[in-house]
Amino acid sequence: MKRRLILGERIMHVDAKTPLNCVFGAKISGTISKENLHRALQKIQQKHPLLQMNIDATGKTPYFVHHENISKIPVRITDRLTDEDWLIQSKTEWYKLFDNQNEPLARLVWLKGETKSDFLLVLPHCICDGTTILNLMRELMTLIDNPQQNLAPYPSFLSVNDLMPEDFSISRLGHFKGKIFAALGRLFFFFKATSNNQVDRNNYAVHWKISAENTKKLLQKCKEENTTVHAAICVAFMEAFKHVQGTKAHGKVICPVDIRRFVEAIKQDTMFAFAPIAELKLDPIENSFWAKAQLLKNDLDAKIAEMKVYDLLSMSEYFHSSVNKMIGFLRTTKGTHDITLSNMGLLNIPKDYQDFSIETIYSPTVAFPWKNANTLVCSTFNGQLDFSFMSNESFLREFEAWQIKDRAMELIKENLNELANA
Repeated sequence: MKRRLILGERIMHVDAKTPLNCVFGAKISGTISKENLHRALQKIQQKHPLLQMNIDATGKTPYFVHHENISKIPVRITDRLTDEDWLIQSKTEWYKLFDNQNEPLARLVWLKGETKSDFLLVLPHCICDGTTILNLMRELMTLIDNPQQNLAPYPSFLSVNDLMPEDFSISRLGHFKGKIFAALGRLFFFFKATSNNQVDRNNYAVHWKISAENTKKLLQKCKEENTTVHAAICVAFMEAFKHVQGTKAHGKVICPVDIRRFVEAIKQDTMFAFAPIAELKLDPIENSFWAKAQLLKNDLDAKIAEMKVYDLLSMSEYFHSSVNKMIGFLRTTKGTHDITLSNMGLLNIPKDYQDFSIETIYSPTVAFPWKNANTLVCSTFNGQLDFSFMSNESFLREFEAWQIKDRAMELIKENLNELANA
Protein backbone atom coordinates (compact mmCIF):
# COMPACT_ATOMS: atom_id res chain seq x y z
CA MET A 1 0.00 0.00 0.00
CA LYS A 2 1.17 3.52 -0.80
CA ARG A 3 -0.75 6.60 0.33
CA ARG A 4 0.07 10.26 -0.07
CA LEU A 5 0.06 12.20 3.20
CA ILE A 6 -3.03 14.40 3.42
CA LEU A 7 -2.38 18.11 3.93
CA GLY A 8 -2.57 18.10 7.75
CA GLU A 9 -0.19 15.14 7.93
CA ARG A 10 2.08 16.78 5.38
CA ILE A 11 2.45 19.96 7.46
CA MET A 12 3.23 17.97 10.62
CA HIS A 13 5.75 15.87 8.71
CA VAL A 14 7.62 19.10 7.83
CA ASP A 15 10.40 17.41 5.84
CA ALA A 16 12.77 14.45 5.94
CA LYS A 17 15.39 16.35 7.99
CA THR A 18 13.17 17.95 10.63
CA PRO A 19 11.93 15.88 13.57
CA LEU A 20 8.52 16.74 14.99
CA ASN A 21 7.74 14.12 17.61
CA CYS A 22 5.10 13.75 20.32
CA VAL A 23 6.25 12.24 23.61
CA PHE A 24 3.63 10.91 26.03
CA GLY A 25 4.66 9.53 29.40
CA ALA A 26 3.24 7.62 32.34
CA LYS A 27 4.75 6.88 35.74
CA ILE A 28 4.21 3.26 36.78
CA SER A 29 4.46 1.71 40.23
CA GLY A 30 4.86 -2.06 40.47
CA THR A 31 6.16 -4.95 38.42
CA ILE A 32 6.35 -4.84 34.63
CA SER A 33 7.08 -7.99 32.65
CA LYS A 34 9.53 -7.32 29.81
CA GLU A 35 8.05 -10.21 27.86
CA ASN A 36 4.51 -8.86 28.27
CA LEU A 37 5.67 -5.39 27.24
CA HIS A 38 7.13 -6.60 23.94
CA ARG A 39 4.11 -8.80 23.29
CA ALA A 40 1.81 -5.83 23.92
CA LEU A 41 3.75 -3.62 21.51
CA GLN A 42 3.61 -6.34 18.86
CA LYS A 43 -0.18 -6.59 19.13
CA ILE A 44 -0.52 -2.82 18.98
CA GLN A 45 1.65 -2.73 15.87
CA GLN A 46 -0.44 -5.45 14.23
CA LYS A 47 -3.63 -3.49 14.89
CA HIS A 48 -2.66 -0.06 13.55
CA PRO A 49 -1.74 0.23 9.85
CA LEU A 50 0.39 3.35 10.36
CA LEU A 51 2.71 1.37 12.64
CA GLN A 52 3.43 -0.98 9.75
CA MET A 53 4.53 1.84 7.45
CA ASN A 54 7.43 4.14 6.71
CA ILE A 55 7.45 7.56 5.10
CA ASP A 56 9.03 7.74 1.67
CA ALA A 57 10.16 11.36 1.32
CA THR A 58 12.64 10.84 -1.50
CA GLY A 59 10.46 12.70 -4.01
CA LYS A 60 8.65 16.01 -3.90
CA THR A 61 5.60 14.39 -2.28
CA PRO A 62 5.95 12.20 0.82
CA TYR A 63 4.04 8.92 0.97
CA PHE A 64 3.17 6.37 3.62
CA VAL A 65 4.43 3.02 2.33
CA HIS A 66 3.47 -0.33 3.82
CA HIS A 67 6.49 -2.38 4.85
CA GLU A 68 5.78 -6.11 5.05
CA ASN A 69 9.00 -6.93 6.90
CA ILE A 70 9.09 -3.95 9.20
CA SER A 71 10.82 -4.53 12.52
CA LYS A 72 9.14 -4.50 15.89
CA ILE A 73 8.56 -1.28 17.84
CA PRO A 74 11.95 -0.67 19.49
CA VAL A 75 12.31 -0.28 23.26
CA ARG A 76 15.17 1.72 24.76
CA ILE A 77 15.76 0.92 28.43
CA THR A 78 17.57 3.40 30.66
CA ASP A 79 17.91 3.89 34.41
CA ARG A 80 15.33 5.89 36.28
CA LEU A 81 17.20 7.88 38.93
CA THR A 82 14.91 10.85 39.64
CA ASP A 83 11.32 11.97 39.05
CA GLU A 84 12.61 14.46 36.45
CA ASP A 85 14.37 11.94 34.23
CA TRP A 86 11.27 11.50 32.05
CA LEU A 87 11.47 15.14 30.94
CA ILE A 88 15.19 14.91 30.18
CA GLN A 89 14.59 11.80 28.08
CA SER A 90 11.60 13.45 26.39
CA LYS A 91 13.80 16.31 25.22
CA THR A 92 16.25 13.78 23.78
CA GLU A 93 13.42 12.09 21.86
CA TRP A 94 12.15 15.39 20.40
CA TYR A 95 15.08 15.58 18.04
CA LYS A 96 15.52 11.95 16.95
CA LEU A 97 14.27 11.33 13.43
CA PHE A 98 12.25 8.31 12.37
CA ASP A 99 14.50 7.80 9.35
CA ASN A 100 15.33 4.10 9.56
CA GLN A 101 13.35 2.45 6.76
CA ASN A 102 13.36 -0.87 8.61
CA GLU A 103 11.82 0.52 11.79
CA PRO A 104 8.23 1.62 12.46
CA LEU A 105 7.00 5.15 13.19
CA ALA A 106 6.94 4.57 16.94
CA ARG A 107 9.31 3.74 19.76
CA LEU A 108 9.18 3.33 23.53
CA VAL A 109 11.57 4.54 26.20
CA TRP A 110 11.48 2.59 29.46
CA LEU A 111 12.99 4.46 32.40
CA LYS A 112 13.45 1.57 34.78
CA GLY A 113 13.80 1.96 38.54
CA GLU A 114 13.66 -0.49 41.44
CA THR A 115 9.95 -0.02 42.17
CA LYS A 116 8.89 2.66 39.69
CA SER A 117 9.14 3.08 35.95
CA ASP A 118 8.36 5.74 33.38
CA PHE A 119 7.10 4.74 29.95
CA LEU A 120 7.52 7.26 27.14
CA LEU A 121 5.66 6.65 23.91
CA VAL A 122 7.29 8.52 21.03
CA LEU A 123 5.58 9.04 17.66
CA PRO A 124 5.97 11.55 14.82
CA HIS A 125 3.21 14.14 15.04
CA CYS A 126 2.16 13.43 11.45
CA ILE A 127 0.57 10.13 12.55
CA CYS A 128 -0.91 11.06 15.91
CA ASP A 129 -2.96 13.57 17.85
CA GLY A 130 -3.71 13.58 21.58
CA THR A 131 -6.53 11.04 21.26
CA THR A 132 -4.27 8.70 19.28
CA ILE A 133 -1.39 8.68 21.71
CA LEU A 134 -3.72 8.34 24.71
CA ASN A 135 -5.38 5.33 23.10
CA LEU A 136 -1.99 3.73 22.43
CA MET A 137 -1.01 4.17 26.08
CA ARG A 138 -4.35 2.67 27.15
CA GLU A 139 -3.85 -0.32 24.85
CA LEU A 140 -0.28 -0.75 26.10
CA MET A 141 -1.29 -0.83 29.78
CA THR A 142 -4.24 -3.16 29.09
CA LEU A 143 -2.14 -5.66 27.13
CA ILE A 144 0.74 -5.69 29.63
CA ASP A 145 -1.85 -6.46 32.27
CA ASN A 146 -3.69 -9.04 30.14
CA PRO A 147 -1.36 -10.51 27.48
CA GLN A 148 -4.04 -12.87 26.20
CA GLN A 149 -6.30 -10.05 25.01
CA ASN A 150 -6.40 -9.42 21.28
CA LEU A 151 -6.88 -6.20 19.35
CA ALA A 152 -8.96 -6.00 16.18
CA PRO A 153 -7.06 -4.50 13.23
CA TYR A 154 -8.68 -1.95 10.94
CA PRO A 155 -7.94 -0.93 7.33
CA SER A 156 -6.07 2.22 6.45
CA PHE A 157 -7.84 4.86 4.41
CA LEU A 158 -6.32 5.41 0.97
CA SER A 159 -7.37 9.03 0.45
CA VAL A 160 -9.49 11.78 1.98
CA ASN A 161 -12.43 10.41 -0.02
CA ASP A 162 -12.49 7.31 2.18
CA LEU A 163 -13.26 9.55 5.19
CA MET A 164 -16.29 11.16 3.59
CA PRO A 165 -19.89 10.00 4.12
CA GLU A 166 -21.57 8.24 1.21
CA ASP A 167 -23.77 11.25 0.43
CA PHE A 168 -20.82 13.67 0.26
CA SER A 169 -19.74 14.76 -3.19
CA ILE A 170 -17.84 17.68 -4.66
CA SER A 171 -19.84 19.64 -7.19
CA ARG A 172 -18.29 21.27 -10.22
CA LEU A 173 -18.65 24.56 -8.38
CA GLY A 174 -16.87 23.11 -5.37
CA HIS A 175 -14.07 21.79 -7.56
CA PHE A 176 -13.77 25.22 -9.18
CA LYS A 177 -13.68 26.90 -5.75
CA GLY A 178 -10.93 24.53 -4.64
CA LYS A 179 -8.77 25.48 -7.61
CA ILE A 180 -9.46 29.21 -7.11
CA PHE A 181 -8.63 29.06 -3.38
CA ALA A 182 -5.46 27.09 -4.13
CA ALA A 183 -4.39 29.73 -6.65
CA LEU A 184 -5.12 32.50 -4.15
CA GLY A 185 -3.13 30.58 -1.57
CA ARG A 186 -0.12 30.37 -3.88
CA LEU A 187 -0.44 34.09 -4.55
CA PHE A 188 -0.67 34.85 -0.81
CA PHE A 189 2.49 32.90 0.03
CA PHE A 190 4.30 34.35 -2.99
CA PHE A 191 4.24 37.75 -1.28
CA LYS A 192 5.08 36.39 2.19
CA ALA A 193 8.57 35.94 3.53
CA THR A 194 9.19 32.28 4.17
CA SER A 195 12.14 30.21 5.31
CA ASN A 196 13.03 26.54 5.21
CA ASN A 197 15.87 26.97 7.67
CA GLN A 198 15.60 24.84 10.77
CA VAL A 199 14.85 26.61 14.04
CA ASP A 200 17.67 26.33 16.57
CA ARG A 201 17.02 23.36 18.82
CA ASN A 202 16.47 25.47 21.90
CA ASN A 203 13.04 24.11 22.75
CA TYR A 204 12.04 23.57 26.36
CA ALA A 205 9.10 22.31 28.39
CA VAL A 206 7.75 23.62 31.68
CA HIS A 207 5.75 20.98 33.55
CA TRP A 208 3.58 21.21 36.65
CA LYS A 209 0.39 19.92 38.29
CA ILE A 210 -2.49 21.31 40.31
CA SER A 211 -3.42 19.29 43.39
CA ALA A 212 -6.46 17.03 43.30
CA GLU A 213 -8.23 19.25 45.85
CA ASN A 214 -7.69 22.40 43.83
CA THR A 215 -8.54 20.65 40.56
CA LYS A 216 -11.89 19.68 42.09
CA LYS A 217 -12.49 23.24 43.28
CA LEU A 218 -11.74 24.60 39.83
CA LEU A 219 -14.14 22.15 38.18
CA GLN A 220 -16.90 23.02 40.65
CA LYS A 221 -16.37 26.76 40.22
CA CYS A 222 -16.51 26.46 36.42
CA LYS A 223 -19.82 24.60 36.68
CA GLU A 224 -21.20 27.29 38.99
CA GLU A 225 -20.12 29.98 36.53
CA ASN A 226 -21.58 28.13 33.52
CA THR A 227 -18.24 27.77 31.81
CA THR A 228 -15.53 25.14 31.37
CA VAL A 229 -12.09 24.44 32.75
CA HIS A 230 -10.78 24.82 29.21
CA ALA A 231 -12.21 28.34 28.89
CA ALA A 232 -10.89 29.32 32.34
CA ILE A 233 -7.39 28.14 31.42
CA CYS A 234 -7.58 30.07 28.13
CA VAL A 235 -8.50 33.27 29.95
CA ALA A 236 -5.85 32.77 32.62
CA PHE A 237 -3.06 32.30 30.09
CA MET A 238 -4.10 35.10 27.76
CA GLU A 239 -4.26 37.45 30.74
CA ALA A 240 -0.89 36.13 31.92
CA PHE A 241 0.69 36.80 28.52
CA LYS A 242 -0.68 40.35 28.68
CA HIS A 243 0.69 40.78 32.21
CA VAL A 244 4.19 39.57 31.27
CA GLN A 245 4.51 40.83 27.67
CA GLY A 246 2.37 43.94 27.77
CA THR A 247 1.51 45.32 24.34
CA LYS A 248 3.34 42.44 22.62
CA ALA A 249 0.57 40.05 23.71
CA HIS A 250 -2.23 39.36 21.22
CA GLY A 251 -5.07 38.22 23.48
CA LYS A 252 -5.70 35.22 21.18
CA VAL A 253 -5.47 31.47 21.64
CA ILE A 254 -5.67 28.65 19.08
CA CYS A 255 -7.57 25.54 20.15
CA PRO A 256 -7.30 22.25 18.20
CA VAL A 257 -10.57 20.29 18.09
CA ASP A 258 -10.76 16.48 18.02
CA ILE A 259 -11.86 15.64 14.49
CA ARG A 260 -13.54 12.43 15.67
CA ARG A 261 -16.59 14.36 16.83
CA PHE A 262 -17.29 15.19 13.18
CA VAL A 263 -15.93 12.33 11.06
CA GLU A 264 -17.58 8.98 11.71
CA ALA A 265 -14.91 7.05 9.78
CA ILE A 266 -12.24 8.13 12.31
CA LYS A 267 -12.93 6.08 15.42
CA GLN A 268 -11.70 6.75 18.95
CA ASP A 269 -8.99 4.12 18.50
CA THR A 270 -8.04 5.14 14.95
CA MET A 271 -4.63 6.74 14.54
CA PHE A 272 -5.01 10.17 12.99
CA ALA A 273 -3.16 13.48 13.08
CA PHE A 274 -5.18 16.32 11.55
CA ALA A 275 -7.23 18.58 13.85
CA PRO A 276 -9.40 21.54 12.82
CA ILE A 277 -8.72 24.64 14.91
CA ALA A 278 -10.74 27.42 16.50
CA GLU A 279 -9.18 30.81 17.25
CA LEU A 280 -10.52 32.52 20.36
CA LYS A 281 -10.05 36.14 21.35
CA LEU A 282 -10.09 37.68 24.79
CA ASP A 283 -12.86 40.24 25.28
CA PRO A 284 -11.05 43.60 25.66
CA ILE A 285 -13.95 45.31 27.44
CA GLU A 286 -15.17 42.74 29.97
CA ASN A 287 -13.26 42.90 33.26
CA SER A 288 -14.67 39.92 35.13
CA PHE A 289 -12.57 36.75 34.86
CA TRP A 290 -15.60 34.46 34.90
CA ALA A 291 -17.58 36.60 32.45
CA LYS A 292 -14.65 36.34 30.06
CA ALA A 293 -14.57 32.59 30.56
CA GLN A 294 -18.31 32.35 29.84
CA LEU A 295 -17.95 34.37 26.64
CA LEU A 296 -14.98 32.28 25.55
CA LYS A 297 -16.84 29.03 26.21
CA ASN A 298 -19.84 30.24 24.20
CA ASP A 299 -17.58 31.42 21.37
CA LEU A 300 -15.82 28.05 21.21
CA ASP A 301 -19.13 26.16 21.22
CA ALA A 302 -20.42 28.34 18.38
CA LYS A 303 -17.28 27.91 16.29
CA ILE A 304 -17.29 24.15 16.74
CA ALA A 305 -20.96 24.00 15.74
CA GLU A 306 -20.18 25.97 12.58
CA MET A 307 -17.27 23.78 11.50
CA LYS A 308 -17.72 22.06 8.15
CA VAL A 309 -15.00 19.48 8.57
CA TYR A 310 -15.82 17.41 5.47
CA ASP A 311 -15.54 20.54 3.34
CA LEU A 312 -12.31 21.43 5.15
CA LEU A 313 -10.78 18.00 4.52
CA SER A 314 -11.86 18.06 0.89
CA MET A 315 -10.73 21.61 0.14
CA SER A 316 -7.40 21.21 1.93
CA GLU A 317 -6.27 18.68 -0.66
CA TYR A 318 -6.16 21.43 -3.29
CA PHE A 319 -3.35 23.15 -1.36
CA HIS A 320 -0.60 20.54 -1.75
CA SER A 321 1.21 22.75 -4.25
CA SER A 322 1.57 25.40 -1.53
CA VAL A 323 2.46 23.15 1.39
CA ASN A 324 6.20 23.88 1.39
CA LYS A 325 5.44 27.61 1.41
CA MET A 326 2.98 27.04 4.29
CA ILE A 327 5.67 25.27 6.30
CA GLY A 328 8.19 27.99 5.48
CA PHE A 329 5.65 30.59 6.58
CA LEU A 330 5.14 28.83 9.94
CA ARG A 331 8.90 28.82 10.41
CA THR A 332 9.08 32.54 9.74
CA THR A 333 5.99 34.27 11.11
CA LYS A 334 5.36 35.11 14.74
CA GLY A 335 1.64 34.69 14.17
CA THR A 336 -1.13 36.69 15.80
CA HIS A 337 -1.82 34.37 18.74
CA ASP A 338 -0.23 34.01 22.14
CA ILE A 339 -0.45 30.25 22.46
CA THR A 340 -1.93 27.02 21.11
CA LEU A 341 -3.87 25.27 23.87
CA SER A 342 -4.72 21.60 23.58
CA ASN A 343 -6.88 20.22 26.39
CA MET A 344 -7.07 16.43 26.45
CA GLY A 345 -9.64 16.59 29.24
CA LEU A 346 -10.25 13.70 31.62
CA LEU A 347 -8.02 10.84 30.48
CA ASN A 348 -10.08 7.72 30.02
CA ILE A 349 -7.51 5.18 31.18
CA PRO A 350 -7.65 2.88 34.24
CA LYS A 351 -5.31 3.57 37.14
CA ASP A 352 -4.99 0.13 38.75
CA TYR A 353 -3.97 -3.20 37.21
CA GLN A 354 -3.06 -6.64 38.55
CA ASP A 355 0.67 -6.15 39.11
CA PHE A 356 1.09 -2.41 38.74
CA SER A 357 -0.68 0.93 38.85
CA ILE A 358 -0.33 4.23 37.03
CA GLU A 359 0.79 6.86 39.54
CA THR A 360 0.52 9.74 37.11
CA ILE A 361 0.39 10.65 33.44
CA TYR A 362 2.39 13.53 32.02
CA SER A 363 0.69 15.71 29.41
CA PRO A 364 2.40 15.20 26.03
CA THR A 365 5.39 17.31 25.08
CA VAL A 366 6.44 18.35 21.59
CA ALA A 367 9.10 20.65 20.12
CA PHE A 368 7.48 22.52 17.26
CA PRO A 369 9.93 23.88 14.68
CA TRP A 370 7.71 26.91 14.05
CA LYS A 371 8.73 30.49 14.79
CA ASN A 372 5.85 30.68 17.30
CA ALA A 373 6.26 27.42 19.19
CA ASN A 374 4.13 28.45 22.19
CA THR A 375 2.06 25.39 23.08
CA LEU A 376 0.19 24.37 26.21
CA VAL A 377 -1.14 20.83 26.66
CA CYS A 378 -3.22 19.96 29.68
CA SER A 379 -4.93 16.80 30.87
CA THR A 380 -6.60 15.40 33.97
CA PHE A 381 -5.75 12.03 35.49
CA ASN A 382 -6.47 10.67 38.95
CA GLY A 383 -8.21 13.94 39.81
CA GLN A 384 -5.22 16.17 39.01
CA LEU A 385 -4.77 18.74 36.28
CA ASP A 386 -1.41 18.36 34.57
CA PHE A 387 0.27 20.94 32.32
CA SER A 388 3.08 20.93 29.75
CA PHE A 389 4.01 24.41 28.47
CA MET A 390 6.45 24.37 25.56
CA SER A 391 8.21 26.92 23.40
CA ASN A 392 11.56 27.85 21.91
CA GLU A 393 14.14 30.03 23.63
CA SER A 394 14.56 32.14 20.48
CA PHE A 395 10.86 33.11 20.54
CA LEU A 396 9.84 33.04 24.21
CA ARG A 397 12.58 32.87 26.81
CA GLU A 398 12.12 30.12 29.36
CA PHE A 399 12.13 32.47 32.33
CA GLU A 400 9.24 34.37 30.68
CA ALA A 401 7.37 31.08 30.28
CA TRP A 402 7.76 30.47 34.01
CA GLN A 403 6.49 34.00 34.70
CA ILE A 404 3.46 33.41 32.46
CA LYS A 405 2.79 30.06 34.11
CA ASP A 406 3.03 31.57 37.61
CA ARG A 407 0.76 34.49 36.71
CA ALA A 408 -1.84 32.20 35.11
CA MET A 409 -1.96 30.01 38.21
CA GLU A 410 -2.20 33.12 40.43
CA LEU A 411 -5.17 34.36 38.39
CA ILE A 412 -6.97 31.05 38.78
CA LYS A 413 -6.31 31.08 42.52
CA GLU A 414 -7.46 34.67 42.85
CA ASN A 415 -10.75 33.81 41.18
CA LEU A 416 -11.52 30.77 43.31
CA ASN A 417 -12.84 31.13 46.81
CA GLU A 418 -10.22 30.13 49.34
CA LEU A 419 -8.16 28.16 46.84
CA ALA A 420 -5.21 26.70 48.69
CA ASN A 421 -1.74 26.63 47.24
CA ALA A 422 -1.43 24.09 44.42
